Amino acid sequence: MDVHDPDGVRLQKLMAAGGVGSRRVCENLIAQGRVEVDGQVVTELGVRIDPKRQTVHVDGVRVNLDEDRVYLAFNKPKGVVTTMSDELGRVSLADYVGNREERLFHVGRLDADTEGLLLLTNDGDLAHRLQHPAYGVLKTYLATIRGPVQRDVGKRLREGIELEDGPVAVDSFRVVDSQPGKALVEIVLHEGRKHVVRRMLDAVGHPVLELVRTEVGPIRLADLKSGRTRRLNKAEIGALYKAAGL
Repeated sequence: MDVHDPDGVRLQKLMAAGGVGSRRVCENLIAQGRVEVDGQVVTELGVRIDPKRQTVHVDGVRVNLDEDRVYLAFNKPKGVVTTMSDELGRVSLADYVGNREERLFHVGRLDADTEGLLLLTNDGDLAHRLQHPAYGVLKTYLATIRGPVQRDVGKRLREGIELEDGPVAVDSFRVVDSQPGKALVEIVLHEGRKHVVRRMLDAVGHPVLELVRTEVGPIRLADLKSGRTRRLNKAEIGALYKAAGL
């Protein structure tokens, strides 16, 4: 299969625009056989491709070639509903990103009482895959719960508990901090069902007082302030593609 498109753009130019490095660096990567176009290793410097139709991987990590694609991390404050408009007039995502020209999809949702990391993108294919249970993208939450935490809670959550819409298990559970009457716990799971973290902890006798999502796959909330967005960097976008099997 010939990946060369005579009407396309030079491969090294697209790679440089995608943030891989200078054109010289990109030419060296091509010459070293570290670049694939549509799954085929390309070592010639004259290759032209169509960025809308073809995919490029460097060392197995996909490069974003489409400059119109937007990938944002948003720290959703408590009380904000995860929709672009709300018929009840509540504060929604539109109040934070509604003035952008792109039509943004949110990757999964957070209920109004939950705060933390939400990914926003106009890359519908990636958004769909990141939400699909088949790809098992992990999400990490910090929950403040009523304590003290019973000794067998982690074991029960890892083995799986029965909710009204079927069984669910966490991928990991740990107690981060304990205080009189309450505790801070970290939960990692790849489930995306509605209110699933709250329902699981309720089921084991530890109602949630506060809930924050801190990670989605390879992306971390880190020190992003509440109500703020930031663009994901090249490495983060590549890591998301990888997590979604793209």
